[in-house]
Amino acid sequence: MPSPAMPASHSLSAPPAPAAILPRHEPLAVQTRDGLVESVHYGSLIATTPDGHTLLSAGEPHAAFYPRSSLKPLQSVAMVRAGLDLPADLLALTAASHSGAARHLDGASRILELHGLTPASLENSTDLPYGVREREEWLRDGGRPTQLAQNCSGKHAAMAATCVINGWPVQGYLDPSHPLQRLVAETVTDLTGEEPAGVSTDGCGTPLFAFTLAGMARAFGRLASAELADGASAPESPEAAVAHSMRRHPEMVAGEGRDVTELMRLLPGALAKDGFEGVQLVGLPDGRAVAVKISDGGDRARMPVTVRALEALDVDTSALAGIATGAVLGGGRQVGLLQAADFSSLSPTDDVL
Repeated sequence: MPSPAMPASHSLSAPPAPAAILPRHEPLAVQTRDGLVESVHYGSLIATTPDGHTLLSAGEPHAAFYPRSSLKPLQSVAMVRAGLDLPADLLALTAASHSGAARHLDGASRILELHGLTPASLENSTDLPYGVREREEWLRDGGRPTQLAQNCSGKHAAMAATCVINGWPVQGYLDPSHPLQRLVAETVTDLTGEEPAGVSTDGCGTPLFAFTLAGMARAFGRLASAELADGASAPESPEAAVAHSMRRHPEMVAGEGRDVTELMRLLPGALAKDGFEGVQLVGLPDGRAVAVKISDGGDRARMPVTVRALEALDVDTSALAGIATGAVLGGGRQVGLLQAADFSSLSPTDDVL
C-alpha cells in the first residue's frame, strides 16, 4: 500500500528518475526544542570581496542553482540600460517580490499607465497577494487571483514598459527570443561574470538562468558598491540607480513585516533580495556580498544564516537581532530556537572566484 504521503496515482513500479548530482551542502541552521536538536537545514553560502576573492564559504558555492527572484535587481538593471526611467519608488518595485499591498498594486498600475498600457498587457501568472495580511484582506474583500496581485507584477509592468520605450512588441515579451529577454540574458551574464549553467522558466513565466552563489555574490557586490552620480550633469549608472532605489524604498522591494525590508532599513547601505527555494543575497556598500542557498528550499533558515554570515564578516548586526533567530514555541512559551550554525568552525578561504 502506498505511503499516505504518496499520491495514489504513482505506481510503485514506475522507472526511477535519472540520478541527479547532489551539491555537497553543509549544515547551516539548527532548530532545537528544550535542548534537543529537532531540525537541521543544510545549504551552501559564500561571502566575497569586491575583487572576487572568497572571504567565507560553506557547502558548494560553485554549484549551479536557480537564483529565482534574487535575479530581479539584475533584470531591472537590464531594463534601465534599455532606457527605462522611473521614479525611485517605482524602480524599486521593478526588483520586488512584493506583498501585494495597495502601494504595490498601485505602483504596478502607475508603471503601466505611464507607458500607455493596462493590466491586460501583463503576461505573468495569476496569484493572490503574497503577504499574509495582504492576502487575508484581499480574500475578505472577495478578491481572486490576478496578474496585478501576483508578487512579480512590478517587474512585468516594467518589462512591458521597456518594450514600449524601445518599439519592441509588447505581446510575447516573455519569449526567450524576444529582444528584451535577450538583453536580460546579456546583462545577467555581464553582472555575474558567468555564462548561465542552465535555463528554465520562473514561477511567474520569466526566463530563469542558473548561476553559482559566487556569481550572484559578485553581481550584488557590483550593484551595492555602484556610486551615485556626482552632480546633475553626470549620468547615473543603471547599477547605481537600481541599488539606490531599493535602499531608498525597501518597503517596495518586499513589504511591511518582511525580513528583506527590515534588513535594508536596519543595515544602512545594504542591498538585499530574497528568492524562492531558500535563496538570499546581500550586497554591502564596500562591494562585499553574501549569497545563501538553503538546500531544502525552506524559507525560515534563510535570514538567520545570512545574518550570521554578515556577522562573520565583522558587520555590526546588533540591529538585526529580531530577524537573526526564530523562537520555537510550546504551549505559547518559548522552548527552543532556530539559529544559524557556528560559522566560526569554517576557515575563511582566499580562493579567486
